[in-house]
Amino acid sequence: MTPPLALPRAGLGGGPLGNYLHPISDEQARAVVDTAWEAGVRHFDTAPFYGLGLSERRMGRALRERPRSEFVLSTKVGRLVRPGPGHDGSFAVPDDRHVEWDFSRDGVLRSVEESLERLGLDRVDVLYIHDPDRHWPQALDEAYPALADLRAQGVVRAIGVGMNQSGMLLDFVRHADPDVLLAANQCTLLRRSAFEELLPLCLERGITVVAASLLHRGELVTPPPDAAGEVRAVARACAEHGVPLTAAALQFPFRHPAVRSVLVGAHEPAQVTANLRDLERDVPEALWRALETPVPAP
Repeated sequence: MTPPLALPRAGLGGGPLGNYLHPISDEQARAVVDTAWEAGVRHFDTAPFYGLGLSERRMGRALRERPRSEFVLSTKVGRLVRPGPGHDGSFAVPDDRHVEWDFSRDGVLRSVEESLERLGLDRVDVLYIHDPDRHWPQALDEAYPALADLRAQGVVRAIGVGMNQSGMLLDFVRHADPDVLLAANQCTLLRRSAFEELLPLCLERGITVVAASLLHRGELVTPPPDAAGEVRAVARACAEHGVPLTAAALQFPFRHPAVRSVLVGAHEPAQVTANLRDLERDVPEALWRALETPVPAP
């Protein structure tokens, strides 16, 4: 029997390694992963979608020299990288590739094979069904059974779903048997939908939750002058308690015991160091009480 998956508290998200929002060099990407490793990070997440394969290639080059038994690596299925223009521009990469949605059994198996080729590794630990919002029937009826078979065969240690919404994750928990969920934009200082039903159900079912997209594209790093009232309110509360806003944002998901790990991306090594430092800062209980219900700015 495959042993249960134990995820470290902090993980490195692979979006920036795929040139999310702006480009970085191969050398800088390698430095990001190396810095995370040297700081003790052993949980790494990527996906074919991130840079249309670029993130997987960069992460694989950095990790394949490391002892394979010492880290947990996750990637995703549901999008196949194919030649030809048409990507959506989220990643600063040449427009010579695009993704095609495919949650079929064959598509899942092709995706895993292609991910391993890009990574240059013989296995991953976790496979997520990635953003099946508009493909629920096929994701449940075809993609999930394919992942369950890979889990049963010992090819992967854990399977789950990664999404930006709680409603369908709840449906997935009710109709399938995931080991882990990747909840993006759902248990943050600004968006708390996962706390209502999803996290309690996951705790009851023994499902591990990984939280991601906690800084809202940098809005909770340095709030812009025209930031929304809720952003200003949480920033003001953090300042009053002497806690960096990013520290509160990165630690907030752990307010629920179902959340076992958070993923934080970085475009440069200094961001890795700062994020890990913020994850370890002391946050007084008085601040958490103040943030329980964000107060609109006057």
